Amino acid sequence: MNSQYHDGASDAHHPKEPLHFKIEGKGYQTSDQYKTGAELKQMAGIPLDTELYLSVSKPYEDELIENDKSVNLARPEVEEFIVKRKLHFYINGQLFTSYEQYITGAQIRELGNIPADHELYLDIQDGWQDDLITDDEIVDLAREGKERFVSRPPKHDYIIIVNARQKEWKAANISFEQVVVLAFGAYDNNPNIGYTVNYSRGWEPKPEGTMVKNSILRVKNKMIFDVTATDKS
Repeated sequence: MNSQYHDGASDAHHPKEPLHFKIEGKGYQTSDQYKTGAELKQMAGIPLDTELYLSVSKPYEDELIENDKSVNLARPEVEEFIVKRKLHFYINGQLFTSYEQYITGAQIRELGNIPADHELYLDIQDGWQDDLITDDEIVDLAREGKERFVSRPPKHDYIIIVNARQKEWKAANISFEQVVVLAFGAYDNNPNIGYTVNYSRGWEPKPEGTMVKNSILRVKNKMIFDVTATDKS
């Protein structure tokens, strides 16, 4: 005998399958049918002032998703969201993406997990001195090509040549006065004593030249200094 009543268990509500979608090629899922543009950006770590688009098949144009616009994620296809303006750069060979044109040295350090005692450089083409990037320096990522940043432990162990004699130097920079001390054992502040310091085999774009009082140079291994003293009295 068939019962006119159904087993309550057969009508039990089954949990809905999560909805899948992609942002910048990375897969996400949610139990919410609708997400706003702001919520999608927050999930992907995209700044709110960055334009986000719903990718649409050609010949139609991609749809701009404003922060307050709700998107139905339950449609049959897997929705894909993209950012059209993004900038790529490298930190120690690893590729990163930025949605902002400018980045600070401190932010690069954090992204690249660079030790605090290492120096950060913008890699410059061969033959030229790499650009030392300080924590508070602002770098423009929108310049042509992909910026490449590298970190190195500070090298403070150099051999420099002062008046044809090899000297050990354990600092990244050297001052006019320090070169004079290496040459003569002391620096005389007597106004009648004048010093001339010429250097060569230094860093590009000015590998050779003349130092002046209170000036500082970045040291390069085997850098050459010629120092003379003149008594004006």
